[in-house]
Amino acid sequence: QVQLAESGGGSVQPGGSLRLSCVVSGSIFSINTMNWYRQAPGKERELVAGITSRGSTNYADSVKGRFTISRDNAKNTVYLQMNSLRPEDTAVYYCNARSSYLIGWGQGTQVTVSA
Repeated sequence: QVQLAESGGGSVQPGGSLRLSCVVSGSIFSINTMNWYRQAPGKERELVAGITSRGSTNYADSVKGRFTISRDNAKNTVYLQMNSLRPEDTAVYYCNARSSYLIGWGQGTQVTVSA
């Protein structure tokens, strides 16, 4: 069974930084795209960033210039470096992975940004 596990969440002050990790484990044939989503209470889940196996990236407008997504294909791991954090970044962050289908979702990691 394939499993995804996020880590690295926590509480930081505005302007601070945090690095999230997500490891995909199990029997993996191939992974095309790895993504980070987030969901704040009472709000819709939104795509934060995505990265392909070739390294092409995309970001939500709200995080461009502040967040950086990267991946280590050999380790089946995706990272999200979050800088200049704002209170509105507070949410549960989830990773997912896709090949030609949805491989799965992680359990989520809480990020809280407050003064």
